[in-house]
Amino acid sequence: MATRYSVADGVALIRLDNPPVNGLGHDTRVGIVTDLRRALAAPDVAAVVLTGGGGFFSAGADITEFGTPAATAEPTLSEVISALEDADKPVVAAIDGTCFGGGLELALGAHYRVVTAHSKIGLPEVKLGLVPGAGGTQRLPRVVEVATAIDMITGGAPRVAGRLAEVAGQRLFDKVVEHEVVAAAVEFAQEVASVRPLPRVRDLAAAGAAVDFDAVRAQLRKRGRGFLAPVAALDLVETAVTAEFAEGKAAESATFAELLSGSQSAAMRHAFFAERAARKIPGISRETGSRSVETVGVIGAGTMGGGIAMNFLGAGIPVRLLEMKSEPLEHGVGVIRRNYQAQVDKGKLTAAALEERMGLLAPTLEYQDLAGCDLVIEAVFEDMDVKRAVFGRLDEVLAPGAILASNTSTLDVDAIAAITSRPADVLGMHFFSPANVMPLLEVVRGKETADDVLATAMSIGQRVGKTAVVSGVCDGFIGNRMLAKYQDAAMTMLHAGATPAQIDSAIEGFGFAMGPFRMGDLAGLDIGWAIRKRRYAETPDTPRDEIADALCELGRFGQKTGGGWYDYEAGRRDAIVSPVVEEQLAAFHLEHGTQRQDFDPSEIVERLVFALVDEGARILEEGIALRSSDIDVVYLAGYGFPRHVGGPMFYADRVGAAAVVSALQRFHGPSWVPAPLLVRLAAEGGSFASA
Repeated sequence: MATRYSVADGVALIRLDNPPVNGLGHDTRVGIVTDLRRALAAPDVAAVVLTGGGGFFSAGADITEFGTPAATAEPTLSEVISALEDADKPVVAAIDGTCFGGGLELALGAHYRVVTAHSKIGLPEVKLGLVPGAGGTQRLPRVVEVATAIDMITGGAPRVAGRLAEVAGQRLFDKVVEHEVVAAAVEFAQEVASVRPLPRVRDLAAAGAAVDFDAVRAQLRKRGRGFLAPVAALDLVETAVTAEFAEGKAAESATFAELLSGSQSAAMRHAFFAERAARKIPGISRETGSRSVETVGVIGAGTMGGGIAMNFLGAGIPVRLLEMKSEPLEHGVGVIRRNYQAQVDKGKLTAAALEERMGLLAPTLEYQDLAGCDLVIEAVFEDMDVKRAVFGRLDEVLAPGAILASNTSTLDVDAIAAITSRPADVLGMHFFSPANVMPLLEVVRGKETADDVLATAMSIGQRVGKTAVVSGVCDGFIGNRMLAKYQDAAMTMLHAGATPAQIDSAIEGFGFAMGPFRMGDLAGLDIGWAIRKRRYAETPDTPRDEIADALCELGRFGQKTGGGWYDYEAGRRDAIVSPVVEEQLAAFHLEHGTQRQDFDPSEIVERLVFALVDEGARILEEGIALRSSDIDVVYLAGYGFPRHVGGPMFYADRVGAAAVVSALQRFHGPSWVPAPLLVRLAAEGGSFASA
């Protein structure tokens, strides 16, 4: 059994013992019920305390059991909770650390709850495309205000227990302590041992003022871009307010089962496991070791360099920020301060924390000041000659064992490493803009990158809150190499008569956060223009992107210049159809004699997504990506691919490789040669997941 049982001073202690997160798998559920029966039958036991350990009360259900007999084997979690509620001796949940999902539902089944102020409380099931399935949608609105319950259940974000306890009208916690929660819970259990009747959350009425459910529902649909679970969760909270508990619980169980069997939850559970798989690198283990990173250097105080620096400052790591001239350095430091001040103004950061982070920042104009850094990341202009000059100086200045990283988005990391006398210490760390916000980090492994250097980069990525994915060396790595084909597909349709708004609307309807043209305007069209000009120079017969180049020649670089593929009003991000772009398109079609083609939204989606899949298959076959799920993680974390679809490679497995090949040949003609791996999977009926 995955529990431990003991008795002291008339109180039975049931401690969950299922590391690392005390998941509520079948063995744990059996253990709780067995120990509870033992306590209830013991004449020397007056009360029961249920707790966890290792920083986890419980992180919830064991989702590896989903779809297996163990998930529904008795006792189910709902049956465990009923056993707690129906106990004839008081049960006190002692919560310390993480209490998520089924863990919170379990605690809500206890008669009382004692919690440490720092504990994190949440019902994150919507992030797996689900709703709570063991009464969470029905019990939580009975112990916190309905508006708070709606926010927690439909958004899935955790709350800090101490702050949640301060919310008006809360009945979730009976006692909040700073530490020693088990001792406090035992003392509390002794105090209430003779209190009858025993309180049950299910018997309470919904808490707080009335909520306009229709208005909240409209907001969720607008914000959710096709996600089913948040609206379903809201419907269940409304049932908690308007119906008896038994009716609401039955509705919750039915909704949970329906979502669990649906494609959205399957996709989101795939994403959950894919992010964890991305951390595992063949040949790299704990025995590999990693290097200590206590101080980080960042070269370049522009938008990217400043954003990279903020990641480390936020993690409490000192940063030395290097620029060549005082004016851009001062400007960059000012932008960092303003970004933090904006967080203070929104209540997301304290003024003291702002000053603490700024105190970790050491601006400099001298390379020599980077000498003591354990890791240096360059974020200078995307030009190989500039990169070579930077790495030549770093090679001279940095101590042996320091790691040299490039933030390049496309350039050859091996060529950069070859400039130095220590290529084993060099790799790519490609942050995504804005670097202080976007979660993705591509860690680019050069042919000579040392194992412990790679392990250190992955570890430091996790330390600063990034989703890190390993990539091999190629032009564009995983994300931008695939993006080039995606953009090519968009431009092909544009050249054939579609408009930016039509293409963006279709793919955003599929669930992308932004279409390719709005995304280009946000990132800055000058970035792509610089890459194209480099490729034109390297390969003179590369086809010119006439329309995009013409816009850039007009100085239309996107939102930052007030115009790109769309027009933008000062201070606003709304994309407005541009007469200038319409004129450019009309002139292009006139010059080339275009017979303008109408594109159905479904075809637009297929052309864009299958372009990603085809290039992803090539990347996988070449070994640039370790696994197909890594490609999915890159696109979920860095490119706005809809999480409820699971990523391009997961989506391809769902529709089938044969359907992807057929569509690509329909779009491009029978002479089109899809990726060999894709063709093989189509012939064999195989999948990327098993390739």
